[in-house]
Formats: sequence, structure tokens, C-alpha cells
Amino acid sequence: MQEETKLKLVRFSEPKFVIAISLVLAVTAIAVVSILREKIVSDQQNQVSITGQGKVSYQPDIATVTLGVQIDRVQTADLALQQLNEKVAKTVSSLEALGIKKEDIQTQAYALNPQYDYKDNVSTVAGYGANQKLAIKVSDIINKPEVVSQVVAQAGSAQANQVQGVEFTVSNVNDLKQQARLLAIADAKTKSVGLAQATGVKLGKVLNWYDNVLQAPDLTNPNNLGYGGSDVAMAKSATPPQVPGGTQDIIVEVGLTYEVK
Repeated sequence: MQEETKLKLVRFSEPKFVIAISLVLAVTAIAVVSILREKIVSDQQNQVSITGQGKVSYQPDIATVTLGVQIDRVQTADLALQQLNEKVAKTVSSLEALGIKKEDIQTQAYALNPQYDYKDNVSTVAGYGANQKLAIKVSDIINKPEVVSQVVAQAGSAQANQVQGVEFTVSNVNDLKQQARLLAIADAKTKSVGLAQATGVKLGKVLNWYDNVLQAPDLTNPNNLGYGGSDVAMAKSATPPQVPGGTQDIIVEVGLTYEVK
């Protein structure tokens, strides 16, 4: 009789136990879903974004001249390399005579390839070609603007027969970017005051912001002189080129997101 009573008590308590466990699981599931929803679907806040722009003009003080020496249709590969090395050595010596330091003359490309003649769909080796491209950094071009033209002309006289471009930049580019960034922030703040007054709202604190460099010398710059993927042949008797650096701009865009009260 006593065992039967215990059995009945156990049977009677099982549904309550299951219900309690189910309630705990349900509450836990609701809490987890609420947390996930808070992470994934945040409440929309009243906010507005204002964009400002800052521009700083500068005069380049560094130029990088890219020159090349090309050897064509030489009988053997060794002879092509020998001729290339001789002409490059003369080019480097002529640049050093202008005051260009060795560390400012850098090889960008070096190639040796067979060259072919094609006749009746048959190719035959016509010789060997070799090429070396040099990047020459010219500093202080504000005080010595003529040096860029002299580098191109002198290198051409000394056997360099290709010019691939002249790129202008500035040594304190990061400082100029920061100046443009601060001007952009000031521009965005000025705009925000006018827009708030026009719309009749009050702006609170800045919730977030972003900045985007629209134009700078370390980006692709349309003011730099280049010739795409092609080379321009240099004649030894060519008139010294005129390569003014001009004045260029750094443009930065800044967006401020304000809380709307």
C-alpha cells in the first residue's frame, strides 16, 4: 500500500515538473531571441547626416621622372644585356652629374626577350631585346624647377631613349590631408546650422562620422603627366622639355551624423 501511494505521488508530480521545465525553456528562448533582435534590428534613431568638403592647394616639391632604355634586335641575349648595361650606366652617371643621389635612382623594371619576324605564318627569331626602366626622384623642385627638365634632357643625351611620365607629389601630404579634413568638418558644421534652422529641428551630439579623400597626389592624379602604357621615344637632339609642376589640390569629404532632438 505504501509503495502504491509513492507511485501515485510520482505520477501526479510528473506533469508539474514537465510544465516547469517547459516554462524555463520558453523564458530562455524569449530572452535569447530578444538579445539577438537587439543586436540585429536596432531601434531607429532620429538622426541626420551632413556632408562637408575641404580643399587645400599646394605646390609640388617632389617629382618622379620615369625613363627607360630599350635595346632592339641584337644578335645574342648576352650582347643585348651588355649594350643595355652600358647605356644605363651612362644614364645614371649623367643623372649623378646633375646632383641626383644614387638612392633616388631606382630600377622599376628589367626585361630580356627574344624578338621575332613573322612571314607566311612562320616566326623566326630576329634578335633579342632588353629594357630597363628607371624612376628618378627629384626633390626641392620649388626652388629648383629646372632640374626636372634637365633630368629628362640629360638622360636622353646619355642613351635613355624612353620617357614614361613625370609624377608630381608633395612631401607633407599627410599634413595637407589633415588640413583639408578639418576644413571639411567646419564646412559640415556650418551647413548643419543652416539646415537645422531651415527645417526647424534641433541637432544634438555627433553620433558618427566618416572621411573620404577625393583627390590627393598619392591617388591617381589627372594633373600628373604620363603616357599610359606606351613609351615616348627621346631624341638625343630634342629641345629640353618644359615640365612645370603647377599648383594642385587635395580634396577631402567628411560626413557628420547628428542626433535629432
